[in-house]
Formats: sequence, C-alpha cells, structure tokens
Amino acid sequence: MNVQLLKVGIFGSVVATLRCFTLILVILFGAIDLASIVGYLDYVILPSLVLFIGVTSYACCGLIKLYT
Repeated sequence: MNVQLLKVGIFGSVVATLRCFTLILVILFGAIDLASIVGYLDYVILPSLVLFIGVTSYACCGLIKLYT
C-alpha cells in the first residue's frame, strides 16, 4: 500500500511541478481559446503540488517505519 502511495505522490508531484514551471497549460489554453482562465491556474496548481508533496512525505514516513 505504501509503495503505491509513494508512486502516486511522486507522479503527482512531478506533474504539478511541470505545470508550475513550464508554460504547458498557458500554451494549451491559448490554443483552445481559454486564455482568460490562465490567471486562475495558480489557485489550482500550487495547492495540488502541496497535496502531492504531502502524500509523498506520508508514504515515505510509512515506509521508513515499516523497515525499521
């Protein structure tokens, strides 16, 4: 269970980080004519990054306790 949780946390953190530091969504929303939403992306992306980092931390603590 903790290994799957760790994989989900790491994958989500990587995806959220890529969305934060690149212009993937800005280009995508501009291409499909939703550029007015770009200003609100930080309200969704940054909390999701914090959430996935928390999931990763929780899974790592569980694995450490399991193996010690």
